[in-house]
Amino acid sequence: MTTMTLPDQVIPLPADPRLAHALVAAVEDALTMCNARAKLVGINCVPIFEAGAITGVIGLHGKATGFLTFNTCEQVAIALTSGFLQEPVSGINGQVVDTVGELTNLIAGGLKKRVSDTPWGIQSVTVPSVIVGHNYQIVYARGITYLSATFEHENPEAFLLDQRLLQAAVSLLRV
Repeated sequence: MTTMTLPDQVIPLPADPRLAHALVAAVEDALTMCNARAKLVGINCVPIFEAGAITGVIGLHGKATGFLTFNTCEQVAIALTSGFLQEPVSGINGQVVDTVGELTNLIAGGLKKRVSDTPWGIQSVTVPSVIVGHNYQIVYARGITYLSATFEHENPEAFLLDQRLLQAAVSLLRV
């Protein structure tokens, strides 16, 4: 089993470490655009339920094809939007939806850049779509490689853990 080393952490990875490193770095870079930081709290290779209320989805095509999702709760989406726009946002609105779509696009672009010389090379991405709401489930085909990175956003106002989490996930099939 491979391991992933981050500051003060060693995380065992059952997935391709190049893909995991690329995904984590792409999320961290995208968050800097929002003046935000989040701590990586988990990597998972089994599809899990998207707990947040807002999910960006974008298609990925190249040596591997599939999609990337960026999922978060309302509080984190609002905080990220406020940081991205550098002005206060008080609730879910078109700006929040647009920001989640743009963050999804930024993460996909960062991933594309970082995996270009690997078997996961991505040559193009689609236009992002954003799902707003709860109680949906994405069904994944057998034979795909799935990898999600879960982060805890530094939100001092959030009392509950699920009000601080965000997740980026890729599901890819090599072609």
